[in-house]
Amino acid sequence: MSNPIITRECVGQLRRPAALWMQILWMLALAGMVVLRWPHSNRVDLSGDQAREVLAIFGWTLLAGFMVIVPAFPAASIVTEKRSGTLALLLNSPLSPWRIFIGKFIGSIGFPLLLLAISLPEAVACYVMGGVSITHQVIPVYLLLLVVAIEATAIGLYVSTRCQSVDAALRLTYAIIFTLFIVTLIPARFTPHSAPPVVGHVLRLIATISPIPVLHGLIATGRISGGAANIRHFLIAAAIVVIICSLLTMRRLGQRIFDRPRESGKITDERSTQVRAYRRLMYLWFFDPQRREKLTGRFSNPVMVKEFRASRFGRSSWMARLVGICLVLSIGLMLATAYGSMQSSGHLMGGLMVVLQIAIIALITPSLAAGLISSEIQTGSWQLLQMTPLSAVSIVTGKLLSVIRTLLLLLFATMPGYLVQLLISPQQSHRIVEVLVSLLLTTMLCVVGTAAISSMCRKTASATAIAYALILALFGGTLLVWLGRESLFSPGAVSMALRLNPLAAALGVMGMPGFSHLNVIHWNWGFMIVLIILSLILLTARTSQLTRAR
Repeated sequence: MSNPIITRECVGQLRRPAALWMQILWMLALAGMVVLRWPHSNRVDLSGDQAREVLAIFGWTLLAGFMVIVPAFPAASIVTEKRSGTLALLLNSPLSPWRIFIGKFIGSIGFPLLLLAISLPEAVACYVMGGVSITHQVIPVYLLLLVVAIEATAIGLYVSTRCQSVDAALRLTYAIIFTLFIVTLIPARFTPHSAPPVVGHVLRLIATISPIPVLHGLIATGRISGGAANIRHFLIAAAIVVIICSLLTMRRLGQRIFDRPRESGKITDERSTQVRAYRRLMYLWFFDPQRREKLTGRFSNPVMVKEFRASRFGRSSWMARLVGICLVLSIGLMLATAYGSMQSSGHLMGGLMVVLQIAIIALITPSLAAGLISSEIQTGSWQLLQMTPLSAVSIVTGKLLSVIRTLLLLLFATMPGYLVQLLISPQQSHRIVEVLVSLLLTTMLCVVGTAAISSMCRKTASATAIAYALILALFGGTLLVWLGRESLFSPGAVSMALRLNPLAAALGVMGMPGFSHLNVIHWNWGFMIVLIILSLILLTARTSQLTRAR
């Protein structure tokens, strides 16, 4: 603890007002779940079903919260030092690279561990209710969350050494965490029974990289021995990820972190005729990353043009790559839809397509929109916008259009799955139209809401963490209420919670098992429209306040 970086990082995080509010909200959310299910009489459920249900919601909430909160701190740690110029001073100090890494690592993981300690009273309350084992359920769950925090911190620190901006580091870190924890489960889930045993074994082995099967086994069975193989595989995979990321991070913590040996390239317009013809053919001209951009049009929004040209994902070459990835996913969905029409219900495949598209919106939108205003304030470039004759409405419009266009292109690339479903069952056209309207409103809500959060924050890391937390609470928090529909919550409370969730409303339209009885799509549309209008008002008012002369 004599490492000065540990003291600076931990004390600096705890001094922020946002840290205090995060601890209070975290404690209230976890305590509320226990209080709702606490026995109101002198009788206790001897079977332990109540305690296990509370522990299940409690464990999934902790894991989801850690997936959102933990990566934000290490991902912004080193890149913030690099952009502010203090990293060079740190590297020239007597501290060695491994001491700098240890200080950053412990400083980044300190606040998540504090949140984990705050949740201990609720875990003890689950044990007091009866039916929950301390040694076989509670302690293994906490050890699993500790491993998840260590793995996410190691990944975030390495990504922070490779990126040149905070928003890029956050975007890449969350993408890696989502891939390791969620995407690895998909191949094993949709493996056909006719597949060779070796393929099924390999896919199941890949699924053990995620902590989700381990947590499910600990909560459902309460026996470590039953899922010992999954736990062993997950610990080995996590240890490999932590060791590799730690070694690469310490290797990067030197003067080479400031080196960018990649050649900048040459403008295509200034090269020979043969080279121009070749690049026009290979890149279809529009996607050539080295072509000279045209001047800003007379009626174009300069803020939107600036966002496109300053952001990597706003460039046509990177947009083509993203659209290509989404097209590959849509082809996979088409095959899954055709296969699902023969092997399972078409409602299930339609529901999976809705989940995929909303997952794209929920995961990509905060990484694109969280830095629209906060990054300008953090880097000091907002003063340049203040000196322009642009109004607050023009700035807001340009910022929002730069993100909306990107998201719409990605969503359009996943549409072929719906076309295949229409060919299979044309009578579902009305349902698909309602789902598309819901997806459009969900996109607008996530973009405008995240931009409003960005205008209220002065750091991109804080804006990104808050945006992900609120989106997760909207999409996942209400589903936790749905999980406790038969014991923890009344049918009226479950119905009211699902009305707020665009994912649940869309799944109800598609007839997904468990949601087929819902008919709340129109109520959800009205709720999202109200939130969009309120977010636009807040965003415009805050931007107008920031553009005033001081």
